[in-house]
Amino acid sequence: MKQFPPEFRIGPVRIAPSTVLAPMAGVTDTVFRGLIRRQGGCGLLMTEFTSSHGIVNSARARRATRTMKYLLFQPDERPISAQLFGADPDVMAGAARVCEDLGFDAVDINFGCPVNKVVKCNGGSGLLRDLPLVDALLRKVRAAISVPLTIKFRAGWNDRDLVHVTLAKLAEDRGCNALALHPRTREQGYAGRADWTRIAEVKAAVRIPVIGNGDIVVPEDAERMARETGCDAVMIGRTAASNPWIFRQIAEYLEMGTYRPATEKDRYEMMREYYAMIAGKNEPDAIGKMKQFATLFTHGVRNGSQLRSAIHRCKEIHAILDCVDKFFQRELETVPA
Repeated sequence: MKQFPPEFRIGPVRIAPSTVLAPMAGVTDTVFRGLIRRQGGCGLLMTEFTSSHGIVNSARARRATRTMKYLLFQPDERPISAQLFGADPDVMAGAARVCEDLGFDAVDINFGCPVNKVVKCNGGSGLLRDLPLVDALLRKVRAAISVPLTIKFRAGWNDRDLVHVTLAKLAEDRGCNALALHPRTREQGYAGRADWTRIAEVKAAVRIPVIGNGDIVVPEDAERMARETGCDAVMIGRTAASNPWIFRQIAEYLEMGTYRPATEKDRYEMMREYYAMIAGKNEPDAIGKMKQFATLFTHGVRNGSQLRSAIHRCKEIHAILDCVDKFFQRELETVPA
């Protein structure tokens, strides 16, 4: 498994192993990131993507806001990068300075989000249609901060307007320290296949580290992506949301050629741990968060639809915890641990 790089660097920041948790709105908050870190095997964590306008407005008002909650992190989450979105160079630069002051190891700009409400404001993958504005954003942010700067982007707006190589070269020229490519287009969304040859094209075009993203479902995919594209690291999003062990499994596979699948007991302990952490934070949206993650965490669980239905009927935290306990106690009596 020598094809997979054991580590890489984003500027002076050493990332080992060469695996990255992708930023996911509504998923990669400090609680989930802590869960991933404790499973082991993930080199770099990233925040949920956060509005640059929201950060700057909060900083001016000098008060805590919902936006600033996205930037909360614990010391044991490091190395960690803050991901920002927006389309105003001055505002983005201001938000990046706030992130640097908060102690983030790096700042990442999102040029990949395909969601309509982001794109219609020219954010996320909407910026793929305006490379001069991307240029202005990168110049302003690079001049504003001293910590490493990275970008995450898609291959283009559609298959007729691919910009992945051009944008990668632009990012390198403007002082970015690494970049992550999801090789689908904005028009594709998450449908179809991620064309990894585009990652290889970007890797061949620049000297800075290239992180590959897209369609890594099992550990074998991570090794294959590195081997086929030459990328310096892999980034995993949706798979990690339903299989938080994926990074540990990749490390096992690279070392031994095999890995341990999650057992029913593993799923129970992980779900119970996550829900206990959510309950302990005593946040207003705790119950909603538990119901959201019930869909993700019961993926692959025997009779998981029954547990999801039971959780969605609950109206109190203790009732959700009881549901989880009773369900798995019953299942573990009939399924080997």
